[in-house]
Amino acid sequence: MYTYLSKINGPEDLKDLKDEEIEILAQEIRDFLIESVSKTGGHLASNLGVVELTLALHMMFDSPKDKIIWDVGHQSYIHKILSGRRDFFNTLRQYKGLSGFPKRNESPHDHFDTGHSSTSISAALGMAFARDLKKETHSIVAVIGDGALTGGMAFEALNHAGQSKKNILVVLNDNEMSISQNVGGLSDYLSRIRTTPIYSKVKGDMENLISHIPAIGKSVVKTAEKAKDCIKYFFVPGVLFEELGFTYIGPIDGHNFGAMCKALKQSKNISGPVLLHVLTKKGKGYKHAEAFPDEYHGVSPFKVDSGKPLSTSSSVGFSDIAGQTLVEAGEKDNRIVAITAAMPLGTGLATFAERFPDRFFDVGIAEQHAVTLAAGFASEGYKPFFPVYSTFLQRGYDQVIHDVCIQNLPVTLLLDRAGIVGNDGETHHGIFDISFLSCVPNLTFMAPRDGKELKHMINYAIKQNGPVAIRYPRGNTEVIETDDFNEIVTGRGEIVYESGKDALIIALGPMYKKALDACKRLEKRGIYSTVLNPRFIKPMDEFLILQYANKCKRIYTIEDHIKHGGFGSQVVSLLNEHNIMKEVKILAYPDVFIEHGDINTLMEYYNLSSSKLYDEIEKDLKSKKFNRIAMTR
Repeated sequence: MYTYLSKINGPEDLKDLKDEEIEILAQEIRDFLIESVSKTGGHLASNLGVVELTLALHMMFDSPKDKIIWDVGHQSYIHKILSGRRDFFNTLRQYKGLSGFPKRNESPHDHFDTGHSSTSISAALGMAFARDLKKETHSIVAVIGDGALTGGMAFEALNHAGQSKKNILVVLNDNEMSISQNVGGLSDYLSRIRTTPIYSKVKGDMENLISHIPAIGKSVVKTAEKAKDCIKYFFVPGVLFEELGFTYIGPIDGHNFGAMCKALKQSKNISGPVLLHVLTKKGKGYKHAEAFPDEYHGVSPFKVDSGKPLSTSSSVGFSDIAGQTLVEAGEKDNRIVAITAAMPLGTGLATFAERFPDRFFDVGIAEQHAVTLAAGFASEGYKPFFPVYSTFLQRGYDQVIHDVCIQNLPVTLLLDRAGIVGNDGETHHGIFDISFLSCVPNLTFMAPRDGKELKHMINYAIKQNGPVAIRYPRGNTEVIETDDFNEIVTGRGEIVYESGKDALIIALGPMYKKALDACKRLEKRGIYSTVLNPRFIKPMDEFLILQYANKCKRIYTIEDHIKHGGFGSQVVSLLNEHNIMKEVKILAYPDVFIEHGDINTLMEYYNLSSSKLYDEIEKDLKSKKFNRIAMTR
């Protein structure tokens, strides 16, 4: 089916191909990628944009001896195809299959595990220091997008790398986007570079001209820094990077294989840190992805011809409910502002941004800044909301403590994608937030059981005078507009089902559905249980939990979170404080990083499905062993 792709089993197989053969190979890779991702889902647009760039990198460098580090890593599919993993793409992002990100344990060509943005330059610089200490000579390349370059960590690394003078190549893949359209001064700066490509030529021509002035030319080149700086600042491109200590090359057409190879060869001959600026088009080669690159950044399985997903759902997502609730609240209260870290679509803020452009702020990939920006708003009487993926809030933890909670400011953190998220795996599962947030003073922390409860919790948060966090999972839910809703009261949970006292199941957030399913099955076996929805992680409804803990034979907690430091651990601590000697079984994830895979598959494997919950309770209660405390999974 493929003339050249079927013959590529490693980067070395590229070396003998001619440019015109590489051009055909690039098209074959795009065809293969579209066909494969249409079946498995995955990151499509970002990979379509880096085909020629990846081919050029593997043509000009000797992987795995030379080390290529992919920032974030969602654009590493072509790298995986070229490094011997083509035949495994039918397992991409599937349980026990090929990861959607670089993994050191997957291939010797993957030198650093990635998943979050802005880390590649730091990692590459560390490798460069190590290389030189070991007296080795291989090349080290960091490939980073212009979206990831907005992350503060990238600038810290650029600053250090420039000062270090180490031989390191940073390839800036500039497609004017991360997931959504890029924002900020850096984006504007790169835009000016794109439209002023003559700088490198003018700079070189001027230095060449001056150096040939008889008698004084070479000394003038060495001493005329002010004149040289004037030239640089006049033409704008590359100044920022050169002032940081990098040699700037570009911008280069990232889809011109020959030009890319020439630029990479040039970079290898330059001593010290080099930044190669490459212009690419996200989604290139697939018309639907080119037209809507944000929608095709991450896709579920789809029809190749139409680009439409294979399955659709009429249900509404938690993210959508959060966004719509903020719009409704914003109509009534002009103190409400919404902040995103480059994720307006993923966190449901698109409508808010359109309706209230003056109260919507996209800070780029900068979670630390986003949290403290929210704190600044709150200190001036506003009600800032920061919807952010749970896994990405980890990068703003210091700011949550120092800038929000110590000052007891009314900032609301909406922790989207809390719990396992499925196919993106370890770097994206939001299973640590209860552990790292519930220990922070002044913070009120909640988990809604469904969309309706989320809506009420957001409205509750608006009324509070201190920091609030609300965690909710990826996926769909229902919003049933009825009047039979118990008002959200600080620190109060609710009993959602009560048929008996054999077992108390404390089910956090949407896990209550699994608990209900298990209870109804258990009734057929003569086991009668009570399900408690705690609502509040902090402050916990101690009275309700203690009341039912005393009544029931055995206690189970179930949560979409890591076991250590999670909600179940806090329940155990509460019971111990009150000398309640009942068995407690914590159903949560063990002390491991959870791999990628379908959410239902992972929950079944880790005993968090309704069927596994049923099995646990049925087995325990039938054995009639109730006379000891068992605080383990």
